[in-house]
Amino acid sequence: MPEGNTTSVKNFVIVGFPGLHANFYGLASAVMLFVYVCTLLGNGIFLTLFLRENRLRKPMYYIIINLAACDVLFSTTTLPKIITKYWFSDGNISFLGCFVQMYFVHYFGSANSFILGVMAFDRYVAVCNPLRYVNIVKNSNVMILCIACWLMAEPSALMMVIRAYPLPYCGANTIVQCYCDHVSITKLACTDRTPYGFPALVSAMVVLLGPLAFILFSYFSILIAVLRISTTQGRQKTLSTCSSQLIIISLFFLPRCFNYLAPYIGLSFSADTQILIIMLYSLLPPMINPVIYCLRTKEVKEVLAKNLAKSAFLQSVKNRVHVSALSK
Repeated sequence: MPEGNTTSVKNFVIVGFPGLHANFYGLASAVMLFVYVCTLLGNGIFLTLFLRENRLRKPMYYIIINLAACDVLFSTTTLPKIITKYWFSDGNISFLGCFVQMYFVHYFGSANSFILGVMAFDRYVAVCNPLRYVNIVKNSNVMILCIACWLMAEPSALMMVIRAYPLPYCGANTIVQCYCDHVSITKLACTDRTPYGFPALVSAMVVLLGPLAFILFSYFSILIAVLRISTTQGRQKTLSTCSSQLIIISLFFLPRCFNYLAPYIGLSFSADTQILIIMLYSLLPPMINPVIYCLRTKEVKEVLAKNLAKSAFLQSVKNRVHVSALSK
C-alpha cells in the first residue's frame, strides 16, 4: 500500500503555546491582534505614501515596497488563524489548509530573505561604487531583481510541500506551534522523517545563509569603504545611509541564526520559549520595519510630515483650536 493511502488524519489542531493557561487566551489573542493591526497599518501607510509621492519612486523604496508586501502577506498567512484559536478556541485547520499555510509560510520567509539581499546590494553599490550607482541600481533593474526574489523563493517552499504532503499521517494531529510549518507537520508523520527533514533543512539553510553570506560580504565591504573616508563627518553620513537597512536585516537574520545555532552551543529551551522566539522573529519585524524606515529615512519623514499636515483630521483640530482661541 502506498504511504499516502495510510493517512487517516482529516484535519490538524494548532496548539500554539502548550503551557499557556486558558485564563490568558484573551490576552494572547489581543496582543497578536495588536501586532497584526500595527503591521497592516504601518505598511499600509508606507504603501500609500509611495503611491502618492513621486519623490519616493526610487530604487531603495521599490525594495522596501516588496519587503512590506512580503511582511503583510506573511502576517496574514499566520496570524488570523492563531488569533482565532485563542479568541474563539478554534484551532482546527483542514489537512489541505495546513499544507497551504506551510507553503506560504516558507515561501514568504524565503522571499523576505532574498529581498534583504537586494537591499544590501543597493547599499553596497551606493557606498562602494557611488559613481556607477545611477547606472547600476535603476528602478527597472531593481524591479527585475525583486521579481527574481519572488521566483527564487518558489522551489524551496514547493519542494517542502511536495515531499511532506504524501507522508502517512495516522496518529496525533496536534501541531505544537502557532502555525503550520515543515518541522511541526512532518513530526506527526507515521514514518522516519529523517529522509524528508534533512533535505528541507539543507534547503532552508541555503535560502537563509546564501543571502546572509552576500549581506555580510556587502557590509564588510561597506565598512572598509567607510574607514577609508578621511573625515569623521563623511563617515557618519555614509553610515547613516545604511543604518535603517542594517537594523531591518539584523532583526530578520540574527534571531533566526541564534535559534538554529542554540542546540549546537548547548542551549535548550522549553517548547513555549522556543515558540515565543520563533513568533518574535517572525512577526515583530513586519510590525517594526515600517517604523524604522519611516523614522530613520529623511525623505520618508518629510513626506509623512507633509501628508499629516494636510490631513483633514489635523486641519479640523487646528481650526477648532483657532476658533477657541478667538472666542477667548
